[in-house]
Amino acid sequence: MQIKDEFRHLIDNIEDEELLKGYYQLIQKINGDQAGQLWNRLNENEKKELLLAYEESFYDHNLILNEEVKKQHERWLRL
Repeated sequence: MQIKDEFRHLIDNIEDEELLKGYYQLIQKINGDQAGQLWNRLNENEKKELLLAYEESFYDHNLILNEEVKKQHERWLRL
């Protein structure tokens, strides 16, 4: 049960309510996603990268405007 204790400790130390909501939604989604088929296909490094990207997405300075993404991928969007 050590991991549950560590998880509780981690949660207890997060003061940002929006970040906690995001983590909750992510865990809820993973837990309910048909036994986590997609998640289970990822290796540990891919899982860490995905969780990091998710966490970073809460900060505006890490985001790219939709128009910029469209511009960058214009060639594929026209197909």
